[in-house]
Parts: sequence; C-alpha cells; structure tokens
Amino acid sequence: MKRMMATRRTGLYVAVAMGLAMLGGSLAVAATPPKPTISEDARAAVAQMGKTLLAKEFSFQARTIRPYANDNGVLLHIEHDFKVTVRRPDRMLIDANGDDGPRKLFYDGKTVVLALGAAGNQYATLPVPDTITKMMYVVMGRFRLDFPLADFLTDTPDTAFLHGVTSGRVVNKVTIDGVPCVHLVFSQPPGIELELWLEAERGLPRRLIVIDNASPGKPNFIADMSAWDFTVHPADADFAFTPPSGAKEIDFGAALSEQQHAGEPQ
Repeated sequence: MKRMMATRRTGLYVAVAMGLAMLGGSLAVAATPPKPTISEDARAAVAQMGKTLLAKEFSFQARTIRPYANDNGVLLHIEHDFKVTVRRPDRMLIDANGDDGPRKLFYDGKTVVLALGAAGNQYATLPVPDTITKMMYVVMGRFRLDFPLADFLTDTPDTAFLHGVTSGRVVNKVTIDGVPCVHLVFSQPPGIELELWLEAERGLPRRLIVIDNASPGKPNFIADMSAWDFTVHPADADFAFTPPSGAKEIDFGAALSEQQHAGEPQ
C-alpha cells in the first residue's frame, strides 16, 4: 500500500502522542533528557518568530515538497501549494492545491470541514474544540495527520517549534527574494535535522527543510513560505463551508486517506 512518509513529528504532534501514551497506561521511567544546547542568538531568533506569529490576523502562502513510498518502497515526491488564513484564536482556512488535486480545510471555532475537489463535492466534518491549537491536537492526535507547518500556527509557535530539539545554532545570514534572513539549524532526536530561514527583522519563516535520518531513504520535507500579510481582516463567512448541491458527506478519516493517496502514481 502506498503511503506518505512522515517527516518531522512537530512539537504539537509529539505532545499529542505523549499525552495519548500517558492516558493509555503506566509508562516505564524515562531517562533524563539531555539539556538542550541552543545558542542564544538562535533562541532569540525563534522567540522573535513566536512573537510575530501571535498576531491576531494574518495569511501566508507555502509551497511544499514531501516524500512518500510507493509499493516497491521507492521514495517519490508530491508537491502542494497552500494559502493559509488565520484569525486567532478560533478561525483558520487552508486552501490547498497540488499533485493530488484541490481541497480546503475550514475551521469556524466549532467544526473542521475538509472539502475535496474544486467544488467541494465530497466533504467531511469533525466537531473540535474552540481554539486553533486544541483543534489541531484533535485532528493530529486522533487521525495522526502529519503537518510539519503546524508549529507556526499554534498559540506558542516558538515553544512548539523547539519542542524536542536538543541543539541549535545560527549558520549565517542570507537573502531570500531580496529580504535579509537568518539561516538556522537544529537537531531533534532520534535523527531529525531542521533548517529554518527566518526574516532578520520580523522573524517570519521563509523556508523550512526537515531531514529524517532515522527513516529509510532519509526522506526530507521542504517548504517555502511567502506573501505574509498582516493587514487581512477575514470575516466569519470566510471560514464557513456551504456544501454545493448534490455534495456527499464522507467519513473524516476516509477523507484524509483519500487526499493522501489521490496524487500517487497507480
């Protein structure tokens, strides 16, 4: 069976997995984790990112390339383009298109709707809590949805990104699309390497690369982020989904599975 390759388990995802494990029964006593060795300039850059991303309203675009394994275990890649609109604390819209076709995710503070296809002729709904972070806990924890950009959308972006990271430093300063940026590298056991480029002035993420050295083929996830806009004022209607005539409601888990496999070669 074809499957998407998981890359970095985000700080949010790791926290969910740990919480579910603790609810499931007693755990063996864990070894004391090593003290993180993150340089002060790297920590300051991520802190500035966290502060900027706590804005009440914003939107941005992202282009991602991520791997999946085919039936023969060969790593192939799939591309997606996203436009993400956020209105904290309880509204989010993700408008996505890619090799596996278009889809949208609507979150209105009470319900998540995943609409598949350009017209949303298939859709799935899921009751969720009343904040973006709690909503992602439910979606990522219950359905094991792996979304490496989720850390940037939580109510503590800097803390979420650094969760599980044991080392980090500034590499150098570069320019991306004419904007001065800081290039940082981080490590997250058991074999995750992260490269993050942040705008030097505002701390906005411009590029993220995740390499999973612990998985066969060392899969990587690449995201380029752009068009950050903090002047948007989305209305409630922008986060609401109205099914078109004749649309079919399907199971949420089935919708996620369909979206993950639709673009893979047959």
